[in-house]
Amino acid sequence: MRYIRPVPSHSDTHDWSTRHSVLTMARRTAALINALTDEGSTPSDIADVLRAYGESDPVDLTPADVTSMRTAATHVRQVFTAPDADAAATTLNALLRDHTGPLRLTSHNGTAPWHPHLDATDDAPWASWLLASSCMALTVLLWDHQRPPGRTCASPTCRNVFITQGSGQERRYCSRRCATRERVAAHRRGRAGGAPQRASE
Repeated sequence: MRYIRPVPSHSDTHDWSTRHSVLTMARRTAALINALTDEGSTPSDIADVLRAYGESDPVDLTPADVTSMRTAATHVRQVFTAPDADAAATTLNALLRDHTGPLRLTSHNGTAPWHPHLDATDDAPWASWLLASSCMALTVLLWDHQRPPGRTCASPTCRNVFITQGSGQERRYCSRRCATRERVAAHRRGRAGGAPQRASE
């Protein structure tokens, strides 16, 4: 799969590691799930997300690729809807068992630093790559933080998923916009007769 930019020299390894960190890959997973949730998304839309997270051109996606990636995204979304770490781990274990290959290292024929993969080959279909790379990143985040690696937005009008991180209060909304919209709605409900409920971000 041609999704990692060539690394011309050892001096660029740190930059490559930053661009392809576990957290960045997990955020790419969330961005792809959100884009693929939109039934109107086109191959061009999905390609734009991939480019934004380091995929080098040409990014050749067909409508069939997007359809299969959308199915894969549906599977991975279950990790984001898990209520706790145990449920997220159970979901990830099932995905790892049913949809990924054994852990292997690849350098993409010398065009990138050595790094782990869970798809069967470097030329695996896009959907297989999405499942495998997503499972890899989300598994490491769950391992690192011992809590679900991501959530779905608490706003009833939003279907987006997002990555949780850090040691502070866990986020409930995918963005400040959703948090602000729900805070305003709660304030209006409070003024109409109930106690206002603060919407944490």
